[in-house]
Amino acid sequence: HRYIEMPLNYLGYVADYVTPDDALPERLDPRIHAGIVTWMTGGIKNGARLHRWLQAQIDAGTKVAILDDFGFELGQSTAARLGLNIEPPPTAPLTLSQSDPLIGFEMSPRPRASTLLPIAITAADGVPLATLTDAVGQQYHPAAIMPWGGYLLDAFAVVELPGIEGQSRWGANPFTFLQRALRLPPRPAPDPSTASGRRLLMVHIDGDGFPSLGEFPGSPFAAQVLLDDILKRYRIPHAMSVIEAEVSPQGLYPALSDRLENIARQMFALPHVEIASHTYSHPFKWRKVFSDDDNDASYHLSIPGYEPTPEREILGSIDYIRSRLAPPGKPVRLLLWSGNAAPDADSLQLINEHKLLDMNGGNTTMSLRRPTVAAVSSIGVHQGAYFQPYAPVMNENVYTNDWTGPFYGFRDVIDTFRMTGEPRRLKPINIYYHTYSASKVAALKALHTVYDWALALPVQPVFPSDYIAMAHNFDTLSLARALDDPDTVHIRNADALRSLRLPPDFAAPDLANSPGLAGTASGPDGRFATLAASRASLRAGTTAADLPRFVSANGRLTHWQRHPKSIDFALKAYIPLSFTLSHPADCRLQTGQGSVAATGRDGLEHHYRLDTTDATLTLRCPR
Repeated sequence: HRYIEMPLNYLGYVADYVTPDDALPERLDPRIHAGIVTWMTGGIKNGARLHRWLQAQIDAGTKVAILDDFGFELGQSTAARLGLNIEPPPTAPLTLSQSDPLIGFEMSPRPRASTLLPIAITAADGVPLATLTDAVGQQYHPAAIMPWGGYLLDAFAVVELPGIEGQSRWGANPFTFLQRALRLPPRPAPDPSTASGRRLLMVHIDGDGFPSLGEFPGSPFAAQVLLDDILKRYRIPHAMSVIEAEVSPQGLYPALSDRLENIARQMFALPHVEIASHTYSHPFKWRKVFSDDDNDASYHLSIPGYEPTPEREILGSIDYIRSRLAPPGKPVRLLLWSGNAAPDADSLQLINEHKLLDMNGGNTTMSLRRPTVAAVSSIGVHQGAYFQPYAPVMNENVYTNDWTGPFYGFRDVIDTFRMTGEPRRLKPINIYYHTYSASKVAALKALHTVYDWALALPVQPVFPSDYIAMAHNFDTLSLARALDDPDTVHIRNADALRSLRLPPDFAAPDLANSPGLAGTASGPDGRFATLAASRASLRAGTTAADLPRFVSANGRLTHWQRHPKSIDFALKAYIPLSFTLSHPADCRLQTGQGSVAATGRDGLEHHYRLDTTDATLTLRCPR
């Protein structure tokens, strides 16, 4: 989960987790599962059982990708069935005498003779990704593509850098390795980083520090500074949360409650702010706070006489906000996990049963200080029957050394946004911070720097609840090649997630014969296709260069209907609309109020702006 699920998500796949202790399926259905990936850090107690199951799957034709360690004892007969041979132990030093271009992705592997598994390929059609030669000329293959899949062992997978806490690097390109080992064909990948051809922008704020005093004249509450200097200035979608125990009359600061609650009401009344709870007592360690642990008090805010329960933390805090802080009729359905943001399945069950939304967790911290995709988390995590969406990017604590300084450090999140945007778009732009960031001059300036940078880009601002729906839809959306036409891919259940990334080696779709497909936009790692409906089909073929099509928008494409000489479509955004269409110069765009002139053009691409946030339009073309 920590390292390999994100590359699988990027390629468009969902991971179903099992352990060697689980009831392993006798046979995998190739219509559902594309292959098996194992990540073992050493021998396991059920290694023999794991080996028997993997060998049975290999014999049935399922491809297997093995990372770090085989996880079972590799004797000579076991190795032989895998097309490998156990060689004599190596004599130091080892030299990397051959390597595939995918090796050395983020660092050059430095395997040690003392820990090397001494194997070499015997299978005629096995392809070594790396060859090590020892002091006496003996050769070993610690990474390879095999007839049954492939493997990356030890230093050729992820390496923990010695002496640098929390720093890891990939010794091989995980994206390319997975594609080659599992024989994954080029295919569209559902992509929740993007919508309507533009990278998503979202903001969510954990309520910590709501009562903190700002280091400004008059010592205003940090929450007041946040309201006046950020929320009223940047009128884009936000999720704002409070910790009940910080603001309520029965909480930690009853003498301040009237003023704090009034600030919260003003925040929650803003139309571009969706309301969230950040729990009642801010559990720091979710799985320990509800256990019989003598150190329970250290796992949440200290509230006299309070015994934590998931119901009080989740449902109780949401009820408090609904009854005292939210404007009448405005929904309160979002919980932003606190502390380590690692709830158990029981807490997630509460979210699910009460039809709430939740987010936070993960550890996406890729930056100039941590330049590795190993520091990019998956879309979320499955716990039993429930799914928890992660925050796409971590908050300012990571950039300010846990809020010890430098307090301007959050401006470095811009590097994270750049690095998770190119050369692969891995994440949306997620401005995520705490209320206390508005308590210090340097931190507030950093926020302005980050907002201004993001808003200068062609993005689509969305509420976190929109992104959460897309993250869940990633699991439920389905793609399948047509049985009667291998050039056609059918998409179903694309309810919230309407963006597909088409890799460069995927055949371009014929827009005129791809129902439900409105158009594509260029991206750093392929083209982003925008769907206009939950059901669509992509048929490979050539599209006439002058065929009118949708390119991108800062809002959701809610309707798209192509006619012989016109296209009817509708857009809905949270800010005044801007969008791009590709069409011949003699086409005319119209609304119910009249014609709309392009504000600029690049070849056939015409750029438009409207003062409204939603519009129904018609593009008319004479031919």
